[in-house]
Amino acid sequence: MHCREPHRFEALLAEGVAVPTEGWDFSWFKGRATEQRPSWGYAVSLADRLTAATAALDLQTGGGEVLHFALGRAEKTPALLAATEGWPPNAAKATALLRPHGTVVVAVPEDAPLPFADGAFDLVSSRHPVSPPWAEIQRVLEPGGTYFAQHVGPRSVFELVEQFLGPLGPEISADRHPDHERARAEAAGLEIVDLRAERLRVEFHDIAAVVHFLRKVIWMVPDFTVEAYEDRLRALHEQIEAEGPFVAHSTRHLFEARKPHHR
Repeated sequence: MHCREPHRFEALLAEGVAVPTEGWDFSWFKGRATEQRPSWGYAVSLADRLTAATAALDLQTGGGEVLHFALGRAEKTPALLAATEGWPPNAAKATALLRPHGTVVVAVPEDAPLPFADGAFDLVSSRHPVSPPWAEIQRVLEPGGTYFAQHVGPRSVFELVEQFLGPLGPEISADRHPDHERARAEAAGLEIVDLRAERLRVEFHDIAAVVHFLRKVIWMVPDFTVEAYEDRLRALHEQIEAEGPFVAHSTRHLFEARKPHHR
């Protein structure tokens, strides 16, 4: 239990605001927040897929951290390796991290067509895409090629979101449900090979971790600023100080789909 130091709340807010948000490196949260990991070990599994691939594309790669880890674990790397990212600071970070692996990072807005030829890749991967571009994924995969990804499921960490936005109806983020994503993938012409979902425990140990998380994952509370939500942040800070970590639950699903050989 933290001691109730004077000005602790203000100091923690300032700390949460000061941390850079570029990329998807969550190492800053060590000791301040924890998230249970899915049982399937996405990054390690991706390393195996990369070992077997000849041409691979990683969509919405963020700062390239997950692909970098997987490439470091792969026994060999594909002859052709590309990644896309829509946010310029992340694209710059991913370029610096992935170029030594022979990866070209292409700046592509999330809702834009992919600048690659039909059938260019035998593996397309993505970790936590904002919205998978199913028709484009199907187009750039060669016949028999695989889409392998970990998606964020519906109402992920909504216990925290509702602390700031109030109760949200079941329709919010319902399009992220695995059944809906399955239907969209199949409508685009892909065959589902594997689809698994898990609900995982998340703990926030101080308000600085909450602030940094909401600044980093900007779609959770889209209008979030410390100034706009200071009262709710203070109330949550006092709750954590009195009762211990704030507990929420993330939802994740593993998605594997294949482009059939027939058209």
